Amino acid sequence: MDYLFRFRRSYCWILVIFITGQVEFGWTNVAAIGINYGQIANNLPSPDEVVPLVKSIGATKVKLYDADPRVLRAFANTGVEIMVGLGNEYMSKMQDPKQAQAWIKSNVQPYLPATKITCIFVGNEVLTFNDTSLTDNLLPAMQSVHTALQNLGLDKQVTVTTTHSLAVLEKSYPPSAGAFRSDLEPCLSPILSFQSKAGSPFLINAYPYFAYKDNPKQVPLEFVLFQPNQGVVDSSTGLHYDNMLFMQIDAVYSALASLGYNKLPVHISETGWPSKGDQDEAGATPENAKKYNGNLIKLVAQSTKKGTPMRPNSDLNIYVFALFNENMKPGPTSERNYGLFKPDGTPAYSLGLATTASPSSSSDGVSGNSSNSGVNGGAPPLPPSSSTGYLSISSATSPDQERYRFLGASLWSLVVLVTGVLKF
Repeated sequence: MDYLFRFRRSYCWILVIFITGQVEFGWTNVAAIGINYGQIANNLPSPDEVVPLVKSIGATKVKLYDADPRVLRAFANTGVEIMVGLGNEYMSKMQDPKQAQAWIKSNVQPYLPATKITCIFVGNEVLTFNDTSLTDNLLPAMQSVHTALQNLGLDKQVTVTTTHSLAVLEKSYPPSAGAFRSDLEPCLSPILSFQSKAGSPFLINAYPYFAYKDNPKQVPLEFVLFQPNQGVVDSSTGLHYDNMLFMQIDAVYSALASLGYNKLPVHISETGWPSKGDQDEAGATPENAKKYNGNLIKLVAQSTKKGTPMRPNSDLNIYVFALFNENMKPGPTSERNYGLFKPDGTPAYSLGLATTASPSSSSDGVSGNSSNSGVNGGAPPLPPSSSTGYLSISSATSPDQERYRFLGASLWSLVVLVTGVLKF
């Protein structure tokens, strides 16, 4: 009875969210918002019950961290694009083309075309795990998976890529000077060459939250929450930025261009804000999570603001992290509180944004893309089947500063804010 009651109540919430979402967000314009659907939890609803939740927030894309057959079946004939993942633990095995083809024949091909699988990401933040064997296996695994797709006649509908932490950047400020770590360039260059030929996007996990958490006194909250603020001007290009995420995206575009890949599209495979954290996790509140995710979704929905200052004509392809709070994720409390929803299907917090709110007057006003302008909750044990690349988003195998060394390396937030107002 408790189980039935819980999910009946969940469906009531789904209906409410669906109706209010249509009114508040104008979802008809949301063409590229995706959601990360992780399952490191022991209390989540079934995939069939997840489908209406995904639709209720207007998401048209779902990123998985595996190829769960229950999820793939549930999303059949929904029109939702699915990205499936091959965890880091598969890297060695996937180097073998026969193994790669066998995996695709078992985990991808049977669900096509009913389930709209469009991409396979091979490995999660491999290059910043400081694991030589993982790094050495990454490109061969990607190539084997792509070859297997070609052999099966699926390469035109399913692309192959991998995800990266922003720690692959050595410099990110100003965005026009973005550059990859010199020690990673020998690994990255052949991967980028492969992706350019295969036609797959460059995936990056970007979390402005960590910049704020590490420097709450220096980084303006409005700048990371897409709220009205004075912003920052890139002195080399004259481009004006009024939010941190777009600065991070354009720094990646610059880094790619510096290696000769200025046409490779950049997609944000993860970004989000926790609604709860430990005492030392500044800013992890429901109100800030509501502003970050709500304003981001609204910004992407605005057809008049298509891209970033550096790439105004490029679509924003962004996957919010995450669909659910996942109670079995290790690490600080924030790790288990990135979800838009609680496991029973009720909202973790209200995203309510009125379409009548203007960027200049709303307290949750969306700060968008500007153009040229001269002006302790303890962690439970890990589930045995989890992908090792996804267990923790606040750190890789090394501390936070390694994964987010782009911030420490460039110190752009300190340059901008400690020295006062930079070229406003």
